[in-house]
Order: sequence, then C-alpha cells, then structure tokens
Amino acid sequence: MRTTFILVSYLFSVTTLCAQNTTLQSRISDFLKNKKATVGVSVLTERGDTLLYNNNLRYPLLSVFKFHIAMAVLDKMDHAGTPLDSILHISSSQLQKNTYSPLRDKYPNQDINISLRDLLKYSVSLSDNNACDILIDYAGGISKVDSYIRKLGIKNFHLSETENTMHQDPEKAPYNNWSYPSEATRLLFIADTKTLFANNYKEFLTEIMLGTTTGTDKLKGLLPPCTQVGHKTGSSDRNPNGMKLADNDLGFVTLPCGVKYYIAIFVMNSYETDQENASIIAFISRLIYDELNTRYSNR
Repeated sequence: MRTTFILVSYLFSVTTLCAQNTTLQSRISDFLKNKKATVGVSVLTERGDTLLYNNNLRYPLLSVFKFHIAMAVLDKMDHAGTPLDSILHISSSQLQKNTYSPLRDKYPNQDINISLRDLLKYSVSLSDNNACDILIDYAGGISKVDSYIRKLGIKNFHLSETENTMHQDPEKAPYNNWSYPSEATRLLFIADTKTLFANNYKEFLTEIMLGTTTGTDKLKGLLPPCTQVGHKTGSSDRNPNGMKLADNDLGFVTLPCGVKYYIAIFVMNSYETDQENASIIAFISRLIYDELNTRYSNR
C-alpha cells in the first residue's frame, strides 16, 4: 500500500560544502568570471552535505519541468491504481508540428494508441514536447502539477506554462516556469528517497531518468564513463539578440563508494554558444564529483 507523504516543512542537518572548502567555491567563481551567462548551482548529498552557488534567482526550467510533470502523473496513476501499460488514445491533432517531438516523427499524421509508460519515456528520456503536453492534460492541467509539487514542501518555484504556450510566446512565457536550483535538487531528493508512490512507479521514474538521451555533454560530459547518472535536461531557443534563455541539467550521480548526490546546474540568459553552455555545466559537474569522491572515499 502506498504511503502518503506530504512535506509541510523540510528540515534536516546539513554541512555546507562551501563553508568547509572555499577553494571549490572560488574555483567555480573564477571559472565563471568572464562567462556571458548567469549560472546557479545546487548540490545535496544523501549524507546531508550541500553546496549553493548563485541560488536565489528564478531560473527558467524549460524541459526540466518534465520531471515535475512525471511525478504528478505517477502520483495520479498511483492513487487510481492505473498500470504503467494502460493505453491512451492520442489524436493526430494533439501532435503539434512545430515543436520537438520524436513521437510525432515516428507516427506522422495519424492517431495512435500508446501506453502511459511509453509517453513518460518519450517525455522524460527523449524530452518530447508533445508527449509532455499530453501528460499535463492527463494530470489535470499545469496548475494541478504546480499544486502537487507544492504539497511536497517545494516553494521557490512556479509552473504555469505548457510546452505549447511557451512556443507561442518564446521570449517571455518560459520565464514563468522557474525554480531556484536548490528547490529542484530538493524535489529530486524527495522523489528518490521518500515513499510518494508504489515502488514500481518509483523504480520506473529512476529508470527513465537513467535513460535520458539528451544533453550527454552536460552533467555527464566530463564524468568517468561508467558513472551512474540519471538526469533531465532543459534548453531554449535564442532570442533575436542571440541570447539563450536557459541551458539546464538536473540529476543524481552515484559515486564509486556508493554515495548518491543530487545536482542542478542552471545556465540563464547566456550569450555563450550551446557548446560553451554545455561545457560550463560539465566542468562544474566534474568539480563537484571530484570533491565529493575525495571526501567520501576518505571517510
């Protein structure tokens, strides 16, 4: 039986990495000094260590919000006892043409029947925008997703846009779906460590995070090849001035010693190239990995 978990307040003892290792913080600052972008970092380990860098800003989530949506969908399925292999009928009109959608590309101009399992894979692992909006409708709308996340104790975030509404107003609407990096890592920590829904749904959420195929040059980019990383990326187009609203990655990483940590690196309002944005995320990700690997291996 599922255990209902509502986090009204979130309190646990933490040790701030930056307080113990100012070199790590200064290395991040030095690395970012001449970058034409705003970068926020949050790290939370299962042992209670944290790092926050430039955290208290509203970073547009872009497709990272597909993780939030997946949680709300799985919660609804769990309450209703809906199996992952339950089938939804999708009309061709729900598969928007002017958006990123491997699902539409596989089934062009046709109605389809597809399982919730596969829709969630398309949305999280492949970052399919049409699958995302179909799942938002299934969850009861984006306001329902926002309300569900708030019931878990996550406050410094906001969701009000779908992929479709963001595409209708690409310069302004994406900023309406935002989060502090710390709230994103806290949500991932809660999803991974608490009993929010039955184990088969929880294990499936981990599976599709591990199966993410987008942004392999971000959090994973400079980590050792066999490192276990589950993540959800997000990125925007550029405005007419060449500014990219966001390049993001949120994920969990398991160290060789078995300790897991949760990390968000959000790049906002960047005039750097896409490759440079990815390298910013990859470089900071490796700094964190090396620091935590050294710390926990020596304990």
